[in-house]
Amino acid sequence: MKEICENIIDIVNNSIRAEANFIRIDIQENEARDLLTLAITDNGKGMDRVTLDTIADPFYTTKKGKKTGMGTSLLKYHAELTGGHFFISSESGIGTQVIAEFGLTHLDRQPLGDMTGTLLLLITSHPEVHFRYKHTTSEGTYLLDTEEIRDALGGIALNQREIRNILKELITSNLESIGITP
Repeated sequence: MKEICENIIDIVNNSIRAEANFIRIDIQENEARDLLTLAITDNGKGMDRVTLDTIADPFYTTKKGKKTGMGTSLLKYHAELTGGHFFISSESGIGTQVIAEFGLTHLDRQPLGDMTGTLLLLITSHPEVHFRYKHTTSEGTYLLDTEEIRDALGGIALNQREIRNILKELITSNLESIGITP
């Protein structure tokens, strides 16, 4: 995975496979601490202790027919490559939280990537899921909540073409306002 947004897609897809209907994605770019923190929290099925202890092993997967599960292990690898850390916690029946900390200015840190495209893909591919995305930089904070958007639109499905175009403009302009460019 060449960009952090690809890791986000992978972890969120794991959450959806675990039957999550609420997924929170938090990104904090802290220049003073030279730290980029990514936290993804869901209310899916969660994991038992055995699964939790082996989830970052590249040769472990929960997917039928696959022999490797590289997503979580690659996120861990890329975080640690920048002097950062990787944490995962889960409780069966409650949900899971994945936190990856990266050296913000470290030479080996992956670029964030296309967050507008990533959010659009996730929201329109899974309109039934309540996504809450919060991104904080030194220039401000952007909060996107699909439940609030759905309410404002009177319940119109978020995967309709016209709505997708509005979402794209909304996300792009708000990310640009905090210094994130596609």
